[in-house]
Amino acid sequence: MTDFKDDGQESQKKMSFKEHILAELEKANQIRKEKEEELLQQDLKAEELKLKEREAEEARQKTVALYNDYQEEMAKSVENSQDSVHESEQETENQSEMDANESLLGFEESSVSSESEVLETSEIDGSEDFDSQSFSHSESVIQSDDSQELEKDSLVGSDLSETIPFTPITILNPADIGVALEDNQEEETRESRPSQPIQEEQAHFTSDIDINHDEASEASHTVGGLVKKRNSKRQETDRVAKKISMVLISSILAIIVIIALATSLFVYNAVNPVDKKDDKYVQVEIPAGSGNKLIGQVLEENGLIKSGTVFNFYTKFKNFSNFQSGYYNLQKSMSLDEIARALQKGGNDKPTKPVLGKILIPEGYTIKQISKAVTDNSNTKSTKDKTPFKSQDFLNLIQDETFIKEMVKKYPRLLSSLPKKEDAVYQLEGYLFPATYDYYKDTDIRSLVDEMLATTDATLSPYYDSIEASGKTVNEVLTLASLVEKEGSTDEDRRDIASVFYNRLQNGMALQSNIAILYAMNKLGDKTTLAEDAAIDTTIKSPYNIYTNTGLMPGPVDSPSLSAIDATVKPANTDYLYFVANVKTGEVFYAKTYEAHSANVEKYVNNQIQ
Repeated sequence: MTDFKDDGQESQKKMSFKEHILAELEKANQIRKEKEEELLQQDLKAEELKLKEREAEEARQKTVALYNDYQEEMAKSVENSQDSVHESEQETENQSEMDANESLLGFEESSVSSESEVLETSEIDGSEDFDSQSFSHSESVIQSDDSQELEKDSLVGSDLSETIPFTPITILNPADIGVALEDNQEEETRESRPSQPIQEEQAHFTSDIDINHDEASEASHTVGGLVKKRNSKRQETDRVAKKISMVLISSILAIIVIIALATSLFVYNAVNPVDKKDDKYVQVEIPAGSGNKLIGQVLEENGLIKSGTVFNFYTKFKNFSNFQSGYYNLQKSMSLDEIARALQKGGNDKPTKPVLGKILIPEGYTIKQISKAVTDNSNTKSTKDKTPFKSQDFLNLIQDETFIKEMVKKYPRLLSSLPKKEDAVYQLEGYLFPATYDYYKDTDIRSLVDEMLATTDATLSPYYDSIEASGKTVNEVLTLASLVEKEGSTDEDRRDIASVFYNRLQNGMALQSNIAILYAMNKLGDKTTLAEDAAIDTTIKSPYNIYTNTGLMPGPVDSPSLSAIDATVKPANTDYLYFVANVKTGEVFYAKTYEAHSANVEKYVNNQIQ
């Protein structure tokens, strides 16, 4: 049996007042939850925007840091390649860096400001909706007896806001900010569908991001231009560095050349005399066993040379050796060559007074020539450097009878057979030995002639006994030796020529030497041609004309050398009576007969003259 109970159903359709209030509260609570969820979504969006802002800031900082690192690397490379150019370009580089940073910072600030405006707008709108809704809800809660349930729901909403996860976004460069924000904005629009004001604000924010994206692109182009400019400057720096390298290399080569020239000049000056005008003598002692280095030090310490080191190397380079020890009187006007040669000759065992100069008397000189030689200082190359002696004083002295008598007493073996004054041109002709004579501060012309006679006496000392044994006098030997000196040039020829003269004297034949005729004519020692010599006047009246007079001249006609004296004392053993020399080669041809001699004269003299 079915029991429908219709009355119960009607009673159920009619709700009580309490149930109606509860239903209204539940409905209001449902509306509140929806509003809270909507506000929660808005809060989440705000949080996401703040997160994006932070990420954008981090990306900007990373970009700036990377750019600064790049700038530092570029600056270091430029500094390593060019220190000198770096200072001039540093200001330009710093200015470019500041401009680029300002562009990037300006872009970031505009982006952040746009985002901040959007966030502020959304927060204001959200807060207004939230205030109105909270007010209506508060009224419902006051009327409701079950407020605790509403508090639970609020707590649940707050828990949801704290536990909702989010995904962080990494932005690599400022240009990517706009694209990332656009993609996220589209997803949020599709999922949450915010209210119309929020959509407008987001659209406005997106447009700002697009604008900033263009600015970022422009900034990127600016940075690219800076990089290109930097590369161009780097190339310019390389070119400048190459130029600097070439300048440095050229400078080094120039310095080497200058050093070489300076060294050459130093050596040249060191080789030359210290003072060409200083003729004063400096006495130095060279110890026994001294080498080139020690000798150079001694000479440098005494101011005779400029550098002992140069002397050491120079003498080795020139192969100067066998330097002798002893005391030397040297001059600052002497060159290294002259000093080296003086050291090779040897010094004195004891200190001696310094020599002022030297007088050179060549072999075969006549007294007339010697009178001129005593006025010239042969120690220097300059012909203007004269001695304190005069030619006329010399000639007056050698003709002074008192002086001659004093010398005869002093050197009896040498001067006992002097020719008579009325017979000879000069009594002392041939007795002044040819040599080099030093003169000193206290030397006068008398002591100089005395030294010449003493040298001749010392030279003839080994021959005095043999001369006396042969029955000849010193004057006869010196007279014949003066002819041998001029007629022959070698020791062998001089011995043969002396033999011819002795053979002719023994046979009573005239010596017939043009040398004596030239002396009688006062031309001996002067330059004469072959034609003049062949055309000589052999009829001149003079005791020296040995064409017309037999025997020897009154005395010598020149100062013979030791070679001529030795040949005269020790002649060759021949039977020649004639000799003639080839006027071109100097070779002497001998003959025993006049016919053979005439043929030689025609062949070696007359034909040569023509």
